[in-house]
Amino acid sequence: MKNVTIYSTPSCHFCHIAKDFFKANNIVYTEYDVASNLEKRKEMIEKSGQMGVPVIIIDDELIVGFDKSKILQLLGL
Repeated sequence: MKNVTIYSTPSCHFCHIAKDFFKANNIVYTEYDVASNLEKRKEMIEKSGQMGVPVIIIDDELIVGFDKSKILQLLGL
């Protein structure tokens, strides 16, 4: 099982698409709402170098945005 983390905001359209994709494929993930969690927002910016969401981390691979082909590849789907 891959370790999947998503940094998102409630108003982010692509964040919802990513989370729906994970749910549809039975992918367990940890979600951090960077709109309300300032500590996790700072962590996301330090890791990704930007403020854009979603930021998805699969094991040690960081993806900015919903890059479905990259996500499929990293999850082996």
